Amino acid sequence: MSGRILIVDDLATNRIILKVKLNAACYETLQAATGAEALAVARTEQPKLILLDMVLPDISGIEVCRQLRADPTTTHIPVVIITASNDRRARLSALEAGADEFLTKPLNEVILLARIRALLRARETEAELRLRSETWGDLDLAEGESVFAMPGRVALVAAEPAIAMAWRAALAPHVQERLAVMTPNAALSDMPQGAIPDFYLIAADLGSHGSGQRLVADLRAREASRHAAIALVLPEADPDIAAMALDLGASDLLTLPLDPQETALRITLHVTRKRRADQLRRAVNTGLRLAVTDPLTGLYNRRYALAHLDRIASRAAEQGRRYAIMVLDLDRFKSVNDTFGHVAGDAVLETVATRLRNNLRPSDLVARIGGEEFLVALPDATLGSARLAAERLCRVVGDEPVPLPDGRGSVAVTISVGLAMGPAPHGPGEESPAREALNRADCALMSAKAEGRNQVTIASAA
Repeated sequence: MSGRILIVDDLATNRIILKVKLNAACYETLQAATGAEALAVARTEQPKLILLDMVLPDISGIEVCRQLRADPTTTHIPVVIITASNDRRARLSALEAGADEFLTKPLNEVILLARIRALLRARETEAELRLRSETWGDLDLAEGESVFAMPGRVALVAAEPAIAMAWRAALAPHVQERLAVMTPNAALSDMPQGAIPDFYLIAADLGSHGSGQRLVADLRAREASRHAAIALVLPEADPDIAAMALDLGASDLLTLPLDPQETALRITLHVTRKRRADQLRRAVNTGLRLAVTDPLTGLYNRRYALAHLDRIASRAAEQGRRYAIMVLDLDRFKSVNDTFGHVAGDAVLETVATRLRNNLRPSDLVARIGGEEFLVALPDATLGSARLAAERLCRVVGDEPVPLPDGRGSVAVTISVGLAMGPAPHGPGEESPAREALNRADCALMSAKAEGRNQVTIASAA
């Protein structure tokens, strides 16, 4: 089964009909006959989607939706409200309560399943981002209003500019988002990061049959717009075209003539959801960066360095090239902490890290792998070039004292360096033993320390 769906309807016959349809599409179903039961099942079972009848014996489906959205444990579950009435006021009330979709009976099975697929696709993307974000512990999930304070960017795309301009005039009184008329070519053109729309409202007919659907597919395929919300405007409710548009990546479907108030509610819903996903994505990226970065110096940490070192060795083996590894250690660093305090010691580490980073190539790896120990890896290096680089690092660290915080003067620091060359590869595709070379560099560092410090010692060949 591909996911559990909660069916909420007071009539057992309706629940059974929906259950049969969903089971045939490989969905597992849960059932509830009242609003109170629906809320309890949603909290305990955490279904992936809820099909909610508007009329229930205890409380209305709209009130159930409001309570689901107000509860942090259920607020992210997609809700489709189903009703026998096509009353406009009821539809608007459902959307205002936070419903993701509003469908009228009799349900078209093709559209129903396509809507479910689209909602589950969006829900799974957000759930995965949320899981990763919580893993990094970097996001306050209260989702304060400040997250969505800036107006969203909405692109209106129609066959004729006059049509899109009419949409803009009708929508402007109902939305706070910035509305921009765009041609299909402009929608696909490169834009600055801050100008990429959060939402595209696209006419199904852009001058040729299927042109609107093709634009949806093109936008989904492009990195800049793949996370945007997209609504396709159909001239009439055609189940097959509607289902195809949703499966191509449309987030929503609207039919002509557009209801400005309903369209505005849908735009707000999708922009809010997109902004929330963007926030989660940023949190994940921040978490990933923190997971591989030393927070004090901004250099990569040991976990990243060792993994990247293996990649350098593997690539060197494939290309028949050599690489160099240095292990660097600050000399007598404990005396800096003991004499000037740990704040001064942190300042020394930050300064040394900056000097190392500024005197290496962009392709070189520099990482902090211990308290005062650093690792440098030089891809595509010879022994001569690596030795010159190591001696240069010794000079740039030792030639100029490090200023201490609060104007307390400065302190002279030096480093010792152990240098080892990655062994020559024996054949294409054979991985060089990078860890063995690292061990030799570490032994060379011990020799540099024993022989007087502030010098470079080269390890014996593998």
